[in-house]
Amino acid sequence: MDFLRPMTWEDALAARAAHPGALPVQGGTDVMVEINFDARRPDALLDLNPVRELAGWEMADGRLRVGAGVTYTRLIAELGDHLPGLAQASRTVGSPQIRNRGTVGGNLGAASPAGDAHPPLLAGDTVIEIESAARGIRMIPAAEFYTGVKRSVLEPDELIRAFWTVPATGPQYFSKIGTRNAMVIAVCSFAIALHPEERRAGTGLGSAAPTPRRATAAERFLNAELDWEGRSPLSPATARHFGELVGQAAAPIDDVRGTAAYRGHALAVMARRTLTWAWNDYAGIGDRREAS
Repeated sequence: MDFLRPMTWEDALAARAAHPGALPVQGGTDVMVEINFDARRPDALLDLNPVRELAGWEMADGRLRVGAGVTYTRLIAELGDHLPGLAQASRTVGSPQIRNRGTVGGNLGAASPAGDAHPPLLAGDTVIEIESAARGIRMIPAAEFYTGVKRSVLEPDELIRAFWTVPATGPQYFSKIGTRNAMVIAVCSFAIALHPEERRAGTGLGSAAPTPRRATAAERFLNAELDWEGRSPLSPATARHFGELVGQAAAPIDDVRGTAAYRGHALAVMARRTLTWAWNDYAGIGDRREAS
């Protein structure tokens, strides 16, 4: 197996074009596990960790541009106030050692339905910046990025450079269920983001379908039901129906971590709870207890 280690972004794109069978490594927290268990044996590894252009973030035209090499630890520490939903999800990723190495860019590259970063990226209307040496830059909305189980729109000569998102203008929450309390892959997960200036909510589901996805019918229902101007308390009926619609948006399977029925039920509960927490924050209601 060849090991390619470009030092600049231009060299990384050139190496990707010359070696389309090479597997990009950004952190390596997923890739190295698969290689160690002989689940994957690529022709070459393309190590992107030395590429400094991927390790920064900036504000541009009112949006955050976060490099694919920014680790979960840095995202929590440096961007937690701007992206609270993604920071919450980042805190659930593995151990501190994993968070010190793992990146959202790597999560996107793996495109696993169970990736913790995907639901808040979807809820926050994130756009993925990808690039190839031959065709230049493409900007792909997160909702269009995933095409199947561990598959995405990335072409063989493309690499993920960054993701773009607007800093939170309202409350955001992420919830995850696993087979134990910490350092665990999600049985299912859910994220919600309130966008008060646009009078709408965004959602994201994880580990509940072949790809991460939004609950669009639930979003439409919520946008029509919430009292954005008066900030009236959330009704139990609204929270309950929202949860039901989220559960219906999933297409889960039975596997070793949980049944399809359990995932659908758990998503409905998580959606109801996170909506209640987010709306109570927005409405200035101090009691975060779930509407029942």
